[in-house]
Amino acid sequence: MGQIKIFGLKKSLHPVREKLSLVLHECYVAAFQYPEEKKSHRFIYVEEDGFYYFSGRTEKHTIIEVHMFEGRSAEAKKQFYKLLFERFERELDIQNIDLEITLMETPKHNWGIRGKSGDELNLNYKINV
Repeated sequence: MGQIKIFGLKKSLHPVREKLSLVLHECYVAAFQYPEEKKSHRFIYVEEDGFYYFSGRTEKHTIIEVHMFEGRSAEAKKQFYKLLFERFERELDIQNIDLEITLMETPKHNWGIRGKSGDELNLNYKINV
């Protein structure tokens, strides 16, 4: 399971949201062997007066938070970061300095999905990749 939140300035993020969502999902699928048909992205737009970021960042500063079941290997996570940094720079013109990614893993029993606890689900994909 993966739920993804994308934060950024509305004026910078909104115009690229569809392409960004596509690139992000393709990277997630590739790195974690995740089913292509499963996609849960939420864009959280911030107005200029409500988004403070480090010196050296630009208006394209983007923060990605991924909530997912625990179990992915460090190698898969690093592959995910690598793909995002490469493709965001190449396809979205979002430089590495402007992209932050946080993965938050929780046990399956901490999720409630489709009327069940996550650890009671029969998944059609692997977690331990």
